Amino acid sequence: MATAMSGLEHNIAYIKMNGVLLKFNTNKGWDSTNGKERERNKIQAGEMVEFASSVKGMASNFENENAGIVISGSDTAIKEGDMVKRTRSIVDVLVGKAMPGCVVDALGVPIDGKGALSTVERRRVEVKAPGIIARKSVHEPMQTGLKVVDSLVPIGRGQRELIIGDRQTRKTAIAIDTILNQKLINAQVFESERLFCVYVAIGQKRSTVAQLVKILSEADALEYSIIVAATASDPTPLQFLAPYFGCAMGEFFRDHGMHALIIYDDLSKQSVAYRQMSLLLCRPLGREAFPGDVFYLHSRLLERVAKRSDQTGAGSLTALPVIETQAGDVSAYIPTNVMSITDGQIFLETELFYRGVRPAINVGLSVSRLGSAAQLKAMKALCGTLKLELAQYREVAAFAQFGSDLDPATRYLLHHGARLTEVLKQPQYSPIPIERQIVVIFAAVNGFLDQIPLTQIAQYQKSLLDNLKPT
Repeated sequence: MATAMSGLEHNIAYIKMNGVLLKFNTNKGWDSTNGKERERNKIQAGEMVEFASSVKGMASNFENENAGIVISGSDTAIKEGDMVKRTRSIVDVLVGKAMPGCVVDALGVPIDGKGALSTVERRRVEVKAPGIIARKSVHEPMQTGLKVVDSLVPIGRGQRELIIGDRQTRKTAIAIDTILNQKLINAQVFESERLFCVYVAIGQKRSTVAQLVKILSEADALEYSIIVAATASDPTPLQFLAPYFGCAMGEFFRDHGMHALIIYDDLSKQSVAYRQMSLLLCRPLGREAFPGDVFYLHSRLLERVAKRSDQTGAGSLTALPVIETQAGDVSAYIPTNVMSITDGQIFLETELFYRGVRPAINVGLSVSRLGSAAQLKAMKALCGTLKLELAQYREVAAFAQFGSDLDPATRYLLHHGARLTEVLKQPQYSPIPIERQIVVIFAAVNGFLDQIPLTQIAQYQKSLLDNLKPT
């Protein structure tokens, strides 16, 4: 038991243990100087506590006589002098095969009105990442359904691929397209080969999350998806913890020999939530007022993404973290941190977006360090020169606007490059199966579109795909 002290502010409470001077021992948690009270007053880092008003919190800060508790509910019902009880359990969350199809809050409690979950178990939120021996090299493709991604920035199962760009560049659309694309793939394979999707919404509006649920429901994609919602109206500690809750749900599938994809949308808001908590807990600050361990905040989360070895089940967990930049500045603190942790990035540009290139992916700045090992051989052979041709096109196009006297080779580069750029465009929420992507890109790379006007490329592509026999 403990009492709440004064100093309650913005979901942070300080508690003082009753009548006993406490010291923090890194091996034993809270350790009383009075032997009789030792076991009763011992508290662990990350342990859940419960206030008299039934609101729960997590032990985060430890001082000589006080513990800082981050509150995961309304703080209006907590007042000075309230009793605080230990729950003797570290933060955990509901996981299981019954989770897909559910919309849950940051604590794993269903909020979609479908009732309580069955056949679920509880799993620790903070666990150690798999070691090197328990891992295997990424070698299986994770298809997104986007031509520009699957051809030029391929992603493998067990990879961490960052989606980075300014606001309103459709970063979330890439993640949703990836979820939608799994419907056809999951219908053609055994359950052990299906890809379950976990979408973690951090600091978004409730209306945005509701719209996402509607899109997935209408596409019958919610049946293999879990949505974890820590919205802007939720307490700051829940926005901080939501990615770890979602990761634990994805790890359940990975550790049972299945495959999962987790999308963190977005980690910039989690960083801001962690900064707010740290400021209220009076922790030392560093660059941009973030605490010194903000790198560890993301590294311990993203290192849990892995492709398991055959001896440990051969499951995988793939991550698509999202980071929002300010005015295209990828050299800021949080973007550079996450870029150094991940296995590549998909960079979206505002200029390309307003020019009508959608998805607005800058192919020159986007990279996948592992995906090529998992790319299908047909696509890999086809796209060997595609990135080079697009780079040459961008370079020549920049100089061509200053003069009109161009040699035939330069004119062909501009003509061919414009068609390659056009064919990689794709409407939102319209993923294309990989075998159909290969047909379209084959036609573009080999010059079959060079005689077609730019305005008719989309129409030609549609008629080409309509005439293909279904596989």
